[in-house]
Amino acid sequence: MGKLERHVTITDVAALAGVSVGTASKALNGRGSLREETRARVREAARQLNFEVNAGARSLHSGRTYTVGMITTDTIGRFSIPVLMGAEDALGAGQMSVFLCDGRDDPIREQYHVKTLIGRRVDGIIVTGRRTEARAPISPALPVPVVYAYIGSADPDDCSVVPDEAGGARKAVEHLLAVGRTRVAQITGPEHHHSARVRAGAAAERLAESGLAPAGPTLFGAWSEVWGRQAIGMLLAGGADFDAVFCGSDQIARGVADALRSVGRRVPEDVALVGFDNWGVMVEGSQPPLTSVDMNLEGLGRTAAEMLLAAINGSPSPGRHARPCHLVVRESTAVPLVPGAA
Repeated sequence: MGKLERHVTITDVAALAGVSVGTASKALNGRGSLREETRARVREAARQLNFEVNAGARSLHSGRTYTVGMITTDTIGRFSIPVLMGAEDALGAGQMSVFLCDGRDDPIREQYHVKTLIGRRVDGIIVTGRRTEARAPISPALPVPVVYAYIGSADPDDCSVVPDEAGGARKAVEHLLAVGRTRVAQITGPEHHHSARVRAGAAAERLAESGLAPAGPTLFGAWSEVWGRQAIGMLLAGGADFDAVFCGSDQIARGVADALRSVGRRVPEDVALVGFDNWGVMVEGSQPPLTSVDMNLEGLGRTAAEMLLAAINGSPSPGRHARPCHLVVRESTAVPLVPGAA
């Protein structure tokens, strides 16, 4: 008969890593003040031995459950799913699980989720949604840290991780200026929407800094392709002279591209076009593919999770933390070089 397979223990991990059992335990459970090199060596030893930390024992020993709750109001998941993926990347490194709850813009439902998560003894909560404007805190006092991601908290003492939308809009205008455009029109979403106002305002400010005025008034409407097509009709009917359009979303920009093509205006030769959000299905499906501002939602989710972990470990980061956006350049602004051109 063959030998019975022996279960790997923390003692085996410690021996392979060349540390004490106590140090190995702290490294795997995220406790104590250890050098990152030591933690990494212990984790690698555990990986090589296929050693898994017992979650029940870990919870009893540390008073933590190694679970985090995430509450969202973004029903379709357009913004919350990338944030969740980024958060899971950071939390997974610490062997933490995430409970996702959909608040559906219903305060009663949201409070039910808050109570349920606290009842499950989560170590912290991430709050996200489909808008970046500040919202009321989910509760005046909770026994665990809370971090707001993408959406912000109206309480300056809360930790909010949000995209720098104004900075993203400025980068869009700077790119249009760099490719030689000087008559920039703006088409964006509803005027009451925080993102529409912030993006349009920052773009207008950047143009003014270069001594330029927008090519006509900013057109506010819906976050849709239909509105993009309608808005181009309004610009043309009003006799606006423009060689570029900065749109507040990719949906709008895709509608703008369709409308320009239908009236014989070439993109980007006649009109350069920039969107916002870098939404794959929109930017890649547009003709031509759209240059767009990317808010790096996964990175934002990772940052929020890292700040939550720090808060759980006693190092909170209150206040509003704006993360930079970046511009992804595609054919809608990249005019092909003509051989022999000056």
